[in-house]
Amino acid sequence: MTPKQTIFIKALFGEAQGNYRTAMDMAEYSKNTSISDVLKGCEDEIISASKNFLAANAPKAAMAIVGVIDEPVEMGNRDKLAAAKDVLDRIGVSKTDKVEVKAPQGIFLLPRKNGDDDGTDEGTNDI
Repeated sequence: MTPKQTIFIKALFGEAQGNYRTAMDMAEYSKNTSISDVLKGCEDEIISASKNFLAANAPKAAMAIVGVIDEPVEMGNRDKLAAAKDVLDRIGVSKTDKVEVKAPQGIFLLPRKNGDDDGTDEGTNDI
């Protein structure tokens, strides 16, 4: 990754607030440079920076969920909850469903087997 691309990514997730063209201007790319040309060498870094950005905003998402408890009738709570849930789901913090499995206690005894698969009795001796 070039130093220009590094500046571009830092600007993209900082001052440019996700705006590609603004981040490109901040990294001093030419106005004639296409966005796809800039993205060609740094897709993986953008994905990694996106994950880090979401993780950095996880506390804000958690606070939004808890804030709904404090202000349950506030306008926009449904949207706020949905957005907060999406952020937390994407970074791996999600609600878990517990499944309880109950089995009967005790031992199940099977009757003694009378013969092999070939039809002969094991326990008899014919002399």
